[in-house]
Amino acid sequence: QVQLVESGGGLVQAGDSLRLFCTASGGALSRNAMGWFRQAPGKEREFVAAVNWSGSSTYYADSVKGRFTISRENAKNTVYLQMNSLKPEDTAVYYCAYSSLNWPDPRLGAYPYWGQGTQVTVSS
Repeated sequence: QVQLVESGGGLVQAGDSLRLFCTASGGALSRNAMGWFRQAPGKEREFVAAVNWSGSSTYYADSVKGRFTISRENAKNTVYLQMNSLKPEDTAVYYCAYSSLNWPDPRLGAYPYWGQGTQVTVSS
């Protein structure tokens, strides 16, 4: 059973940066892709970014491209999401997810395991 724990969320001002962390345990973690998703109040959960098993390939939602960077350290079972130039519309609960695939994929259905989420709030 894969378990995921997110951290690093908080309250920041527009233009600031935050780095989210996702620590994983259980399973063959280094063989599978990982992703970040987010869900704002009253909205559906949406894809943010994903990284392949080795960290060599990434995929981003258009809304965060150029501002967010996903990376991973398999030796530490950790995935990161560096968020720069944050905007109020980035406010959401951010979820880490473990994919059943080994390439980055934006579909929610490709991720059978999810963390509990970490709140990111960006004030204007």
